[in-house]
Amino acid sequence: MPDPLTLASGICAAGALVSSWQLHRRAVRAEAELSVLQAELAAERHAASHDPLTGLPNRRAFYRLAAAVLTGAAGRPVIAVVLDLDDFKQINDRYGHAAGDQVLVSVAQRFAAFAGGDPVARLGGDEFAGLLTTPGVDRRWIEHATRRLRDVLAAPIPLRGLTIRVTASVGLAPVTGPGQLTEALDQADAAMYRAKSVASARPRRQLDSAGAADR
Repeated sequence: MPDPLTLASGICAAGALVSSWQLHRRAVRAEAELSVLQAELAAERHAASHDPLTGLPNRRAFYRLAAAVLTGAAGRPVIAVVLDLDDFKQINDRYGHAAGDQVLVSVAQRFAAFAGGDPVARLGGDEFAGLLTTPGVDRRWIEHATRRLRDVLAAPIPLRGLTIRVTASVGLAPVTGPGQLTEALDQADAAMYRAKSVASARPRRQLDSAGAADR
């Protein structure tokens, strides 16, 4: 007949083992639930600060990122950029909004690649903004950068077996200090609208039957 003390000791040990296993399962389950909650929170924060179509930062996030760039610029020149697509409504009217969305995604990707590690954002509609840090800046540099960016954006865009081209009106302005971002963006916006006025005075380009814009 088993010794009562030995039997009780064995039962206690088994109970402790079961309790330990149950606690371990609860800890694992809690850790998994915490990971899910953290991922959901990160997704919500990303959604709140980024454009859902292009994945670029939105207006509010751009100002936050721009403030960090200007604070850490350490005297390096910073240029504000504003761009707006020309005749974007033609794309939506002719090919539909899904095609227009694809054009916006392509423009966002090209603008981000042009800026490198500097922040760019979709402000809304077909308007984008960004900051460019440069080793030095003068009027000639701004004109050269404007031409380069316009050329990058005007490259053909494949679209459902077609190839289309869009152009953008671009404005650049130097940011003279951390507190001058809004003023610089206003100046860049004004330069962009001046460029758009010049572009609208030229004969409008028409999309041909293959989907490519005539030059």
